[in-house]
Amino acid sequence: MTVDAPALAALPFFLNADEGERFCLYHAPEMGTPSRGAILYVHPFAEELNKSRRMVALQARAYAQAGFGVLQIDLFGCGDSSGELPQAGWDTWLSDLARAWQWLQARHAGPRYLWGLRLGALLALDFATQAHPDGVILWQPALSGRAHLHQFARLQSAARLFSGTPAVEQSAEIAGYLMSPALSATIGQLEAATLAPRCPVQWMELSPAPQGAAAEYASSAGNHQAALQPASELLIERWRQGGARVQAYPVHGEAFWSSSEIGVAPELLAATTAAAPREPT
Repeated sequence: MTVDAPALAALPFFLNADEGERFCLYHAPEMGTPSRGAILYVHPFAEELNKSRRMVALQARAYAQAGFGVLQIDLFGCGDSSGELPQAGWDTWLSDLARAWQWLQARHAGPRYLWGLRLGALLALDFATQAHPDGVILWQPALSGRAHLHQFARLQSAARLFSGTPAVEQSAEIAGYLMSPALSATIGQLEAATLAPRCPVQWMELSPAPQGAAAEYASSAGNHQAALQPASELLIERWRQGGARVQAYPVHGEAFWSSSEIGVAPELLAATTAAAPREPT
């Protein structure tokens, strides 16, 4: 696929919810294409949400062209939805996903899948325990909520806020975003290792392509393959030992969710589209 393929029109709308409305975008399956199900996208946290919008839009269009209906929702306090992030809670976000899931269920009789990026992958895994999806697609999933928050905290030398000391009674600023101590505490307790889904999993992970001398060495050695991070390999193996069905797809590409410019990872788009979930057997 090409990243500049003609865009399919997406339907913008607001979904009624507690404490206001949630902004949504729905990509309907392309006309004339057999329906293959529906996908609910769960976005990442803070600025990663904004940096990843182009990649997500490209993948949503590719899914729609393949016969999937794709729903994107801005959670409470995020993007163009009602509320402010300091008032957001993990349970509120789970409730938002439940409403979006019901919206898809009312419009699609076929299988439904969850697709999460970064912290959104952890949220999708947590939501899967109650939604029972037919499959989960994970883009560069955060393995630990605590470690994920530390990444943001380091951007402002604020790691001490999540060092295990008692939570402060006011909102904390992380990478320019305010969040409540309750939300940070909940996120800090999440571990992907304890959230192995009971459905097929597609694990998509980017690794930088070798540059300079490293690239020349890889070429001479005949090793051009992308690889999973060691921590991801260990977690996937743990999941598999517990009975989870995981397909891992490491591909080369840059971290578009944190790049200084809006980035695109063509190999990730191609691999995700090629691995599009099938009807459950």
